[in-house]
Amino acid sequence: MLLLTAAEANAVALQQTSAVTPAVADSPEAHLGKGYDALKHDRYDVAASEFRAALQLDPTLVTRARFPLAVALFELKEPVEARKELESVRREIGDHPNVLYYLGRLDLMEQNFTGAIRNLSKAVAQPPFPDTAYYLGVACFKQGDLPAAEKWLKLAAQVSPQDSLVQYQLAQVYRREGREQEANNAAALSAQLRRRDADESKLKVECAQKLDEGPRSEAHAVCDRLYDPDNAEKLTALGTIYGQHGDLEAALGPLRRAAELAPQSPQMQYNLAFTYYQLNRYAEARAPIAQAVERWPDIFQLNALYGAILSKLGDDLLAYQALRRAHQLNPQDSGTGETLYITTLALARKCQAGRQYSDSLRYFNEAANLRPDDPEPHKGMAEIYALTGHPAEAAAELQKADHLNSGLGIR
Repeated sequence: MLLLTAAEANAVALQQTSAVTPAVADSPEAHLGKGYDALKHDRYDVAASEFRAALQLDPTLVTRARFPLAVALFELKEPVEARKELESVRREIGDHPNVLYYLGRLDLMEQNFTGAIRNLSKAVAQPPFPDTAYYLGVACFKQGDLPAAEKWLKLAAQVSPQDSLVQYQLAQVYRREGREQEANNAAALSAQLRRRDADESKLKVECAQKLDEGPRSEAHAVCDRLYDPDNAEKLTALGTIYGQHGDLEAALGPLRRAAELAPQSPQMQYNLAFTYYQLNRYAEARAPIAQAVERWPDIFQLNALYGAILSKLGDDLLAYQALRRAHQLNPQDSGTGETLYITTLALARKCQAGRQYSDSLRYFNEAANLRPDDPEPHKGMAEIYALTGHPAEAAAELQKADHLNSGLGIR
C-alpha cells in the first residue's frame, strides 16, 4: 500500500489547480511530479532540485513549487534558504497558516522566540498541522511566558493526547512554576505514553505475524487491539498492516474511519480508495480519490489511481484527463503510459463511431505519440482520412501502419 508522507502532505497543502499542458520530460509538471515523489521518499535534496527546475521553467508556480521547495530546504536544515523561499511565498499569498507555521519553526530553531511566538500565534488560529500549538507552547516556555506556555501545551494535549512529548514539556512548565505534584503527574503520563508506544510497536509485529501464520479470526483478535477510533495515524497503520498482509476486507474498517477523521489528508483518501480498487469496488473507490485529486492536482499517485478507477468504470473521457495529468507528472511511469494509451485509443474509436472525426483524429494522433511502434493508431487515422475525403493522407497513414506491421513481423 502506497502511503503519502506527512512531508508530502505539508508540501502540497497550498496547491492550486492549473491548466493541462503537453507531457514532456522537461515540463514543469514532470519536475513537480518528481519533486513530490522525492518528498514521499524523504529524498529532500532531490525534491529541492526538482522544484527549482520547475521554477526555472515557470517562476509563477509559487504555491505548487516554491512552497514545497521551502519545505524540502527546511527538512534539509538549510534555514537561510528555506526562509528566503518562505518569505517569497508570503509576499505573493500573504500570511497563510502553512507559511507562518514553517517561519515559526525556523524562528524557534534559531532561538528567535519573539518571532516564533508572533508567527505561530497567527498560524494557530487556523492550525495547519496538529503540532502547531505544541511548538507555540515551547516558544512561550523558552521566552519565559509560563502562563502562555501552559495554555498552548494544554491545547496541544487535547489535539494530540497520545503525544508523550507534550506531557514532558508540560511537566517542565509545571516544575518551573513550582507545581511539583502536577509536574510529577505530567512526567508520569509522559512515561506511560512512551511505554504504550513501545507496547504498540510490539503489538504491530505480533499482528503481522498472526496474519501470516494463524487463522484470520485469531489474527483479528490481536490486531484489533490496535484500533483507536479517534486516531487517524494509528488507524492508518492498522489498515496498512492488514493490506500488506493480504486482508483487504479487514483493512477497510480502519482506513474508512481514518479518512473520516482526516478528510483533508491526501494520504488517508488515497489509502481508502486504493483498498477499494484492490477489492474491485470501483464505484466506492471513486468518491475519496476524486475529492483528493481536486484538492491536490499535482500528486502523481492520486491522478494515476483516479484514472485507473475511472477506466474500470468505463468513464473514458475523465479517465483520459486524469491519466494524462499523471503522465505529465511522471512521463517515465510505463504502467500509466500504457493505461493512457489504451484509454486514448478507446476514445478515438468512440469518436469515430459517433462521426466526431476531428476529435477522433486528435486522439489517434495522441495514441500514436504515446506508442510510436504500434500500427493501430495509424490504421485509425487512415480510416478517418478516407471517410473525410483525404485519400493522400489516408494512403500515407496506411503506409506507416504497414511499415510498423512488417517491423512487428505481422503479414
